[in-house]
Amino acid sequence: MTLRQIYHNKWVRFSFWAVLYVLWVIWIKNFWWLLGLIVVFDLYVTKKVKWAFWKKTYKEGEKHNVLLDWLDAIIYAVIVVTFINIFFFQAFKIPSSSMESSLMTGDYLFVDKLCYGPRLPQTPLSIPFMHNTLPGGKKESYSTALQFDYKRIAGFGKVERDDYVVFNFPHGDTILRRVPADDYYTHVRLNGREYTQRQFGPVVARPYDKADHYVKRCVAVAGDTLSVVDGFVYVNGKKQKAYDGIQLTYKIETDGTAINSKILSNAGVSTAECWFDQNLPGYPAMPLTDNALSIISKLPNVKSVNANVDTYPADFPDSPQMLFPFVEMKWTRDNYGPIWIPAKGATVDLTLENLPLYSRIISSYEQNSLEVKDGTIYINGEAADSYTFKLDYYFMMGDNRHNSLDSRYWGFVPETHIVGKPAVIWLSTDSSDHFPRNIRWKRLFKFLY
Repeated sequence: MTLRQIYHNKWVRFSFWAVLYVLWVIWIKNFWWLLGLIVVFDLYVTKKVKWAFWKKTYKEGEKHNVLLDWLDAIIYAVIVVTFINIFFFQAFKIPSSSMESSLMTGDYLFVDKLCYGPRLPQTPLSIPFMHNTLPGGKKESYSTALQFDYKRIAGFGKVERDDYVVFNFPHGDTILRRVPADDYYTHVRLNGREYTQRQFGPVVARPYDKADHYVKRCVAVAGDTLSVVDGFVYVNGKKQKAYDGIQLTYKIETDGTAINSKILSNAGVSTAECWFDQNLPGYPAMPLTDNALSIISKLPNVKSVNANVDTYPADFPDSPQMLFPFVEMKWTRDNYGPIWIPAKGATVDLTLENLPLYSRIISSYEQNSLEVKDGTIYINGEAADSYTFKLDYYFMMGDNRHNSLDSRYWGFVPETHIVGKPAVIWLSTDSSDHFPRNIRWKRLFKFLY
């Protein structure tokens, strides 16, 4: 008897799929799903219910309906891909240059969800393959009629320092319909709530699992103390490893001539992010990695190269209204901190001075009521001089340090918002060029770890 013949035995098929199903239930740790064994048993043994109700059953010799057959194939494909997206891998596109040149605008990634453990859907009523809006961006692609609490099932590890991480934008719980890519809270701080809502509204609230996806490097994990000194990151007093893709901007003075664009491209410089100022003459802010800095510095028409390092007193974009925690801390984007990253189970003393660091954690991420009356902090209606964190938090930064809106501008990323880890670049295109020259062939199927 062949393996094919053995598998066609209904009891063998039931046993095979029942074992896989039970292992899946054990993985997600929700044993109510064991009731699904009834469905598995009926699918392979009793066959009393037509679970694939859309699928036509043909009599012997009956002509097949091509449209119905295609519908059947599409529905099965949607079910399978949705299952894979939730528990294993999900496609993602790099939307901005904040990680240039580590991850480039136009990179298409597969995000590994097994590395940190898949997060079960909190907002399950959603149109497949549409993250938060329908085409056109005017309507939501999901319903909040059914909502679940946060739950992450077992993975192979946890977020580690210097990992690339895909996560839901922490400030993405509220968006402005006319400018959905902007940070609502920044607009409110700069322009006031009433003006912001009138000018850019209406305001839309989103569940955190439907907030936009971001990708950054995790520079500090829960319990770490982070500082940025003259543009360089230090964690627990130790300088971050000099990764190839990390870049700062530099003021490049030339003899009056521009640098050949091919030289810039070959050095890995994003020409879209630098411009030649005839009055300098040169480039006021050219983003350079250490390798590109070495190449550009040696060019014959380059007279001087100086790092753009923002020091206090700060101006835009380093004003206190822009930099987390949005109060006067004498910090800039290049000289930031020290700041401690909250850890689950850790307790901090609360004061009016340090409350801005933790207020969003207490009220939004960990869902407590928070108010200050007559100089006293109240949490859930009770006076509080300390707080114990319920979640782990992370500090994210883009490798393109001077062109990245990251944790320096919106604070900590809670563990609830972690989606996964970029695993492989399966396609990369350059929007400034035409097909087929726009395809970055060297980046195709590039594994990231």
